[in-house]
Amino acid sequence: MKKIVTALVAISCVSALFMSCGGKKADSKSSGEAKGYSYGAEKTFHSDEKVNYTISFSDASWYAMQDTWKSEGIFKKIEDLTNVHLDITSYDSGDYNQKINLAINSGSSTYIIPKVYSEDQYVAGGGVIAVSDYTQYMPNFTAFVENYKMEPDLDTIRQSDGKFYRLPGLHQAALQDYTIMVREDIFEAAGYNIRELEKDWTWESLHDVLLGVKKYMVGAGLCKESDYIWSDLWCGESGKGSGGNLLKLMGASYNVLSGWAIEGSNGGIKFDQDKKEFYSSSVSADYRKFISVANSFVKDGILDPETFTQSDDVANNKFYNGQTVIKSTNRSTMSNDIASLAKIQGDAAKVYVTAYPSGTNKNLAETSRLECGVMIATKAKDDLGEDGLIKLMRFVDWMFYSKEAYTLCKWGVEGETWHYVDVDGMKVKQLLPGYKCGGLGIGGADTDVDIRLKWGYAGGNYFYGHSTAESTDNFTPMVQDLYARYGKYKTVATVDPKAKPSEDEREQLNLWAVPLIDTINAGTLKFVTGQKDINNDADWNAYLEDCKKHNVENIVKMTNDIYKKQK
Repeated sequence: MKKIVTALVAISCVSALFMSCGGKKADSKSSGEAKGYSYGAEKTFHSDEKVNYTISFSDASWYAMQDTWKSEGIFKKIEDLTNVHLDITSYDSGDYNQKINLAINSGSSTYIIPKVYSEDQYVAGGGVIAVSDYTQYMPNFTAFVENYKMEPDLDTIRQSDGKFYRLPGLHQAALQDYTIMVREDIFEAAGYNIRELEKDWTWESLHDVLLGVKKYMVGAGLCKESDYIWSDLWCGESGKGSGGNLLKLMGASYNVLSGWAIEGSNGGIKFDQDKKEFYSSSVSADYRKFISVANSFVKDGILDPETFTQSDDVANNKFYNGQTVIKSTNRSTMSNDIASLAKIQGDAAKVYVTAYPSGTNKNLAETSRLECGVMIATKAKDDLGEDGLIKLMRFVDWMFYSKEAYTLCKWGVEGETWHYVDVDGMKVKQLLPGYKCGGLGIGGADTDVDIRLKWGYAGGNYFYGHSTAESTDNFTPMVQDLYARYGKYKTVATVDPKAKPSEDEREQLNLWAVPLIDTINAGTLKFVTGQKDINNDADWNAYLEDCKKHNVENIVKMTNDIYKKQK
């Protein structure tokens, strides 16, 4: 395992290096004019004639799309720069994957389909193009791939035909987003120095600490013995029956794919680097250990079992109201979490964002330098023709991979919503007075305008990836400090290779995996919440037998057969 490079070092030492040509597969023109439009590496894409491209949008209820996004915000600014009108089909974020799946299968999809985490299910049906056939026309994409040696990363998403069907967000380095925050004032009052504890703590030692914190709170009249002091978000409704973020973090600490991480894994499939073979982490000894630790928080009255069914708002409000003292957070929400807590509890309520505990390893949950990305519907090629598709791909290259578009989608327009300021001799982006942004983790006064809510900047659909310097340019000192501590206390695991099934093999694996994942998720939540006893051999063996009935062994065998065949 290698030590992760700290964000502070990356911010001060690394800047994005973009080439003037498009990398190994780039076409000979790195910039120029082509049939009525201009394009190029770090050159604004612009069409001489106005064009209309359809695009999907995952609409999050907590910052729902407003008309101002189209009339004066992000979509208007993109059109002003490029002469491209984006015809938006909006789906609720909770139904997004299902809706785009239906649209692709019915042939009614938009041309551009962003916010896609796994493209595997769409490859066999022919509803999306092999985007790797067109990266030669994408100078920004190919420059980044070459500059940061991303080819091995792209190999992990290639299919059995050697092509990839999703343009992923590209990161210079893997960045962990989700972690936990605690009420430091209450931990201190209970006799615990959280800043010292986090240096080498485990989930098991956190369990013991929280028992002590609860004992103090009961004695101080802050809660009753029957109360839970941890009730988390991103595990219930947004966890979609998998345990969401919390079980992803905990699982990674024990070499297990769980929670959000199990989706697209064919049933918790991981690679044993020593044996050079695949196995299911969902039926491993590591899994049993992980679940036993997770269950201990519920069993001992610390973690509210409603965590795995409730809405995120309920979990947040319990923390803000002082009912709980620990919750999950991420870069986008932590400033709002702190402000919301202070608004109700006052400035005496101190919060500390921690490097979350380890298990049998110190690995961060994030290992890949790839992020969710963009698919292009075959419908685009059918409607636009080959030349029209190449033009669209060059626009996509600008929108998702140029520094100019990244800054626009994330921050808005320089001089309108943000400006550069000098901080210790460095040019740093900063919102102008009167503005704030939940999406950037930048708080402000109640009267300040949130640039995400008002104009759609810093949304989750259209900016991801890029160099470490760019992806961290909104980090507050608090977040920078967190990443420095990640560098000291955590490691990054080796990325697993990928078995690349044929269309028939993928279809078979999917037929097995869907009910198996449902079985694993259901069993996991029963064990975690105590409906089944993970430490009881009969319950454990019954779970293993249920996974066998749902083809876990067949999936492991086929995955290894495919991998051996492709070597």
